[in-house]
Amino acid sequence: MLPCLILMSAIYSCVNTDNHPVKRDVSTDKISTDKQQTEKKPDVRQAANTAVEILQKAEVPVLCYHRISESAKGDYSVSPATFEAHMKVLADSGFQSVLPDQLYDYLVYNKALPEKPVMISFDDSRTEHVEIAAPVMERFGFKGVFFIMTITYNKKNYMTTDQIKQLSENGHTIGLHSWDHTMATKYKEENDWLQQVVNPKAKLEDITGKPVCYWAYPNGVYDHQAAMELSRYFKLSFILSNKCDSIQPLQTVRRMIVPELTPQGLLKSMKRTFFSE
Repeated sequence: MLPCLILMSAIYSCVNTDNHPVKRDVSTDKISTDKQQTEKKPDVRQAANTAVEILQKAEVPVLCYHRISESAKGDYSVSPATFEAHMKVLADSGFQSVLPDQLYDYLVYNKALPEKPVMISFDDSRTEHVEIAAPVMERFGFKGVFFIMTITYNKKNYMTTDQIKQLSENGHTIGLHSWDHTMATKYKEENDWLQQVVNPKAKLEDITGKPVCYWAYPNGVYDHQAAMELSRYFKLSFILSNKCDSIQPLQTVRRMIVPELTPQGLLKSMKRTFFSE
């Protein structure tokens, strides 16, 4: 376990230090006509949903893209034309993109979402995410979340730090995907957490000038201990379409990998993954 000082500095901007996160709603002052003095109403504090309550909420579909390329093949790749067709069918079907902050507030505090929400996410920091995906999404009025593997900074075919910052400034969310894609189940020593989580998180925050509050597990692989530890750093962590943790549902939010599907195939896969009984 990391020393308390390191933990506090790493997580303060994203995670409440209270065991039961709350949301504050401060009312406006009320004027007393009798005493002609201002009386302040007490703060209204809304308790966070429990794990059981979070698990009972309807899932929001979260899409996970990797390669967007004509040349790349396999289940982790789509062509640029297919990606654009996916964004078009989502827009035509009435879906509206949501970002992790909105999903967190929905899960924890029952905040309202659009009637047909979808989250669009990207793993591995490829240049095509900023050069192809982001402009297409923006044309359809969508924003996404980009999970950065920080060992790739400024390397060939991967995003530069300037591109990461620009995505953030354009209203997209920047999340962390570890330092070098080592699975979280292998983080055993203090140095593992420093190398894979604490230091990369701080670096991304330095690049964007914003807190980094969201994590995507490398390969989507997690165990309960990793989920517990990551709750000290992140509001939400994202797995793939396997079963979420019953005690840490916020640290095991489900996503589906999007392969080369037709537009209607995408909608059917979303329905099967997130809406089927």
